[in-house]
Amino acid sequence: MSEGGGWSALFWNNHDQPRAINRFIDVKNFRNEGATMLAAAIHLSRGTPYIYMGEEIGMLDPDYDTMADYVDVECLNAYQELLTSGKTEAEAFAIIQAKSRDNSRTPMQWDASENAGFSTSTPWLKVGKTYRDINVENEKSGPIFTFYQQLIRLRKDLPIIAEGSYQSAYQNKPYIYAFERHFDGKQLLVLNNFFAKEVELDLSEAYQSGQVLLSNYPETNLSEKITLKPYQTLAIYQENL
Repeated sequence: MSEGGGWSALFWNNHDQPRAINRFIDVKNFRNEGATMLAAAIHLSRGTPYIYMGEEIGMLDPDYDTMADYVDVECLNAYQELLTSGKTEAEAFAIIQAKSRDNSRTPMQWDASENAGFSTSTPWLKVGKTYRDINVENEKSGPIFTFYQQLIRLRKDLPIIAEGSYQSAYQNKPYIYAFERHFDGKQLLVLNNFFAKEVELDLSEAYQSGQVLLSNYPETNLSEKITLKPYQTLAIYQENL
């Protein structure tokens, strides 16, 4: 697309999809790492990145307990269709829990007060179960929100992120989503591990002498072989080619 001057809208979440963090990440063990990796995967790519409300603090699906908690007519109808098709109530409910559009429509979690600080009135949807822990008040100095701030700052400061070309990389590595950006003689390699296990890969000589521009783990040594930790994102910048 970039060769033809195309421009993408980059997003993981919207009001018609469950939250990507629940779909792709082991949130019980790696919520911070997974949320930041997903963020880097689009914010360092070519196009305009979008942040859906709550994404910047790692909000999760609400994990409702009963069908009475859901209001979206699509999922209410789908539940009845699942029962008609032979699913048990437990099986049908598990599908709704994972797929309902209400997952991404819950009120923004501002703080740990009643209704997550969203309203003093009863909201259209119940707030998610995690609101006392995952809310803006708690997360505004935490690793996910500050990582988003870093990504926005880098896009403003480095033309290679805002304007550079895009090229897929490491396509033979099924656990890795990787790409290169090129601009004005400079290169940026972005590596994203989408799994909850370590992945080893060979690093080209050009990047071994590069700069670790961004990572969601504290230390990464650049060498001929590197190991990406669970849900690690690693951006390597090389400007002296």
